[in-house]
Amino acid sequence: MLHQISHQIPAIIQQQRAFFATGQTHSLEFRLAQLQRLRQAVLTAKAEIVEAVQADLGRSEFEAYTFEMGVLQEINYALKHLKHWMRPKRVAVPLEQRPGTAWVQPEPLGVVLIIGPWNYPFQLVLSPLVGAIAAGNCAILKPSELAPHTSAIVAKLIGKTFDPDYITVLEGGVETSQALLEERFDHIFFTGGTAIGKVVMAAAAKHLTPVTLELGGKSPCIVDTDIDLAVAARRIAWGKLINAGQTCIAPDYLLVNRNIAPALLDALKQAIQQFYGEDPATSPDYGKIINPRHYARLEQFLADGTIFLGGQTNPDQRYIAPTVLVNVSPHAAVMQEEIFGPILPVLEYDDVSEAIAYINANPKPLALYLFSRDRVLQERILRETSSGGVCLNDTVMQVALSSLPFGGVGASGMGRYHGKASFDTFSHPKSVLRKPFWPDLKWRYAPYEGKLEFIKKMLGG
Repeated sequence: MLHQISHQIPAIIQQQRAFFATGQTHSLEFRLAQLQRLRQAVLTAKAEIVEAVQADLGRSEFEAYTFEMGVLQEINYALKHLKHWMRPKRVAVPLEQRPGTAWVQPEPLGVVLIIGPWNYPFQLVLSPLVGAIAAGNCAILKPSELAPHTSAIVAKLIGKTFDPDYITVLEGGVETSQALLEERFDHIFFTGGTAIGKVVMAAAAKHLTPVTLELGGKSPCIVDTDIDLAVAARRIAWGKLINAGQTCIAPDYLLVNRNIAPALLDALKQAIQQFYGEDPATSPDYGKIINPRHYARLEQFLADGTIFLGGQTNPDQRYIAPTVLVNVSPHAAVMQEEIFGPILPVLEYDDVSEAIAYINANPKPLALYLFSRDRVLQERILRETSSGGVCLNDTVMQVALSSLPFGGVGASGMGRYHGKASFDTFSHPKSVLRKPFWPDLKWRYAPYEGKLEFIKKMLGG
C-alpha cells in the first residue's frame, strides 16, 4: 500500500506543477470563479457534510452546521476583497533611486499541501484551501483519517468540483502523510498537535519548504472579580464544552481570583446544567470523544483533582461528562499537556501577578482569555503575556472574525491565516524596482576616488 501511494504522489504533484505552469491560476477571474465553485459545492453538499461530522464526532446538528459551515464566511470574505489583495502595492523610493518606481507584487507559490485535523475535519481543511485558491496556487488536501466520514465527503466534494491537476484530495492514514511529506512542496499548511507539527517541520526542512503550523497548547482563562458572573460562566462553559472540549482554542484551565471562585463554580454548574440537563449523556447537544485512545488519555486526568462537577464516563459511548476539577496541583498530569476534552481544571490566585507569572512560566498558548471589566487589567494582561490571540470577556469567538489573523506563537504554532492573512500565507510578496535608462549618474561606478565623502553624506555616516 505504501509503495503504491509513494508511486502515485510524485506523478500527482508533477501534474499539478504542469497545470500551474500554464499560468491559468494567476488571473483574478480564474481565482474568483474557483472560489464561487467551491462555495456552491459546499452549499450543495451541506446536508451530507453535517451528517458526516455528526457520524465522526457525535455533534449536534447545530454545532456541526455552525462550525463546519464557517468556511462559507471565509469564501465570502475572499470574494469581496480578493481584487484589492492582488493589487501591487507601491512603496516609497529614496532620492538617490529616483526616478525609479518600486512596488510589492503578490505572486502564487505553486503547489501546496494542506493537512487537516480531525476535530473540525471539514472547516479546518477547507478554510486554508480558500487562501490557497485566492492566492493562485494548486493544492493537495490530506483530510484526517480519524474522521473517516468527513474525509470521504471532502474527497467527493473536491473531486466533483475541481480538476485533480488543480486541486485534489489524498485520503489515507499515517502512511499517506509520510509519503506526502517525502515530496517537495512550495508550502505546507498543517493543523494538529505539537508532536506531529515537529514531524512536519522536520520533513519540510529537507526541502527548505516553508510551513504554517496551526497547533494548540494550554490556553489559560483568567477570571477577575469585576465581571457579570452568569454571563462569564456561560461563555466559559460554552467555549470549553463545544465539540466535547475538542477545540484547539478552548479554555484549557481557569485561573480564578480566590474571592470569586466559589460563586464562579456554582455559576458554571448552573450553566452546564442549563446547556445539557442533569445527565449530559442523554443530551442531543453534547458530543463524544473521537476515539478510544483519546478517551483513555482523558479518563486518566479525572484523578488529578477533586471532581466538583461531572466525572461520569462510558467507554462504549466514548462519553466523558462535562467535568470541573478543583484542588488541582500545577504539577498534575492534567496541567502538563493540552487537555483537548471536556475537563476543566480550576486554579485559584490571590493576586493577578501570580496568574501572569504562571502563564509566562509555560509555553506560549494559542489563545488567552480574560474576564474583567477593568480596562487597566485588560491592558496589563495584553502587555505582560504572549499568546497567539486574546479574547476579552468571551471565549472562542475571536476565531470567527475573518478580519483577524489567526495563529499561534512559539510552541502554539507559526504563521497566520483567515481573510487577508490566508492570502498572504499562500503568496510570495515579490519586490520590484523599475529604473529608466536615464539619468545614469556615475557616483556608484569605479573608479571610486573622491566619491566616498559623497556616500558618507548620503548615508548620514
